[in-house]
Amino acid sequence: MSDETTSTTPADEPVEAATPQETPAAEVNEEVTPQTPGAEEAPQASAEEVTEQAPVAEEAAVAEEAPAVEEVAVDASVTEDAPGVEDAPVVEESAPEEAPVVDESAPEAPAVPAPAAAPKPMPAVPSPAALASKMAARPAPPVAPVVHEHSESAKFGRVDDEGHVFVKVGDEEREVGSYPGATPDEALQYFARKYDEIASSADLLVQRLANPDVPAKEVADGLSTLKDHIAEAHVVGDLAALDATVASIESGLATKRETEQAARAEARAAATVEREAIVAEAESIAGQHPDQTQWKQSGERMRALLDTWKQHQRSGTKLDKPTENALWQRFSHARNHFDKGRRTYFAQLDSTRASAKSAKEALVKEAEALSTSKDWGPTARAFKNLMDQWRQAGRASRAEDDALWERFKTAQDNFFNAKDEVSAAEEEEFRANLAVKEELLKEAEQILPVTDLDQAKAQLRTIQDKWDAAGKVPRADIDRTEKAIRRIETAVREQEEAKWKSSNPEVAARANSLVTQLRGSIESLEADLAKATAAGNDKKVKDLTAKLESQQAWLKQAEAAGNEFGA
Repeated sequence: MSDETTSTTPADEPVEAATPQETPAAEVNEEVTPQTPGAEEAPQASAEEVTEQAPVAEEAAVAEEAPAVEEVAVDASVTEDAPGVEDAPVVEESAPEEAPVVDESAPEAPAVPAPAAAPKPMPAVPSPAALASKMAARPAPPVAPVVHEHSESAKFGRVDDEGHVFVKVGDEEREVGSYPGATPDEALQYFARKYDEIASSADLLVQRLANPDVPAKEVADGLSTLKDHIAEAHVVGDLAALDATVASIESGLATKRETEQAARAEARAAATVEREAIVAEAESIAGQHPDQTQWKQSGERMRALLDTWKQHQRSGTKLDKPTENALWQRFSHARNHFDKGRRTYFAQLDSTRASAKSAKEALVKEAEALSTSKDWGPTARAFKNLMDQWRQAGRASRAEDDALWERFKTAQDNFFNAKDEVSAAEEEEFRANLAVKEELLKEAEQILPVTDLDQAKAQLRTIQDKWDAAGKVPRADIDRTEKAIRRIETAVREQEEAKWKSSNPEVAARANSLVTQLRGSIESLEADLAKATAAGNDKKVKDLTAKLESQQAWLKQAEAAGNEFGA
């Protein structure tokens, strides 16, 4: 509204003059200044002032004739700007304002000589008197009259016989000014148009109030300006309706402020939640255990969170100071804690890596020294011990750790490759020994069942001597062959013990008990064997078969012993 409070006076509108009961002419002009743009509503100077100023303008055009064009133009502009001399028609009638005068001075420009022609004389410069006569001879352009629309607001006012204009406010009247030299209708229309301008400004403010994109502060500023204009205005119109419009704007402004405050509170709450999420994530990152923290990824995420925080500060909803300061303190503390933890972690890591590097270098040297050893068993155990120490030594830097491991593994591989080559040669030799022992096992199987104990013992001793002389067998066959020969040896030994005990009466009783136990065990073994056979467990079938055969042999011996004792 503030940019709609000034205007200029049209050339053809009558000028309001102060009456003896009113303020001087300058104050009247200030009172009737329109509140919104409009070329025709500005207050004009009084007729007497215009009459007094017009000769001044004409005298300025003739007084100094030497610099005719420029100085006259300056005088005209001064006349237009002077307070109380705003009557446009008077200015237009003054001769010095004729723009074509500049064109008439064209002969003053020097002619441009032709390149090859002789110089020509310059044309004569017209005298100031001649120039002034030409300017006076030019007709002034016609001025179109300004036509004002009829304002219905004039019905709220009247003009008395002395030319005073009054406005009706309820049952009362209030004088607003006068318009000397004008008809009562012209005077009423003048003050009514001023009211219409203020009313239009109020209507515009109502529209801005209804626009959700216009903030309440702008509406409040406009309302303040409108009230100032209404307080200073001397107008004719429905002032009660204008006051009602202002009251409506004030009520709507209060509602708009409440709505904006609610929207700001909601936006601030949402922004607080977003900032809280940033802070919570930063605190979560800072709270990780140092050994479980991915420092590179976590550091990048911390920087991204800081950028997001700055973006919220630049373009997001502003938080209240206490909330923002509290959140920033938490965020800053989390960042500082993370940075401190990272520095501490890597400082300790550097120290640990240096210690690990030193320990692993010593292990590598020891492994390289053992890599050429031919003492296969002890050296293999030594390498196993070195590997355990390697795992406990920690890690050096990636590059250093990889290089040390490559050296350690090379030394280890050199030893075990050499050991494997020797073992392969031995395995080939042991296969021949295996063939010998398998033949001996077949021969030993003929001893069972033991019928002649002395003969069985003699055969077994011979087989045992040949077994020891045969030598080692491949590692994979050691357990199988040893169990087979031990089973035969056990059967012969048990037969011998049974014979020795057969002379003891107590042995007969125990023999009978043994027969019972063996029979029960054999039945259990036969049941387990059947289950293993049904399940397809070949290894278990093989073990149960061997055990069953042994116990069957024991059963025969126990039964034979029982027969000896008449059981």
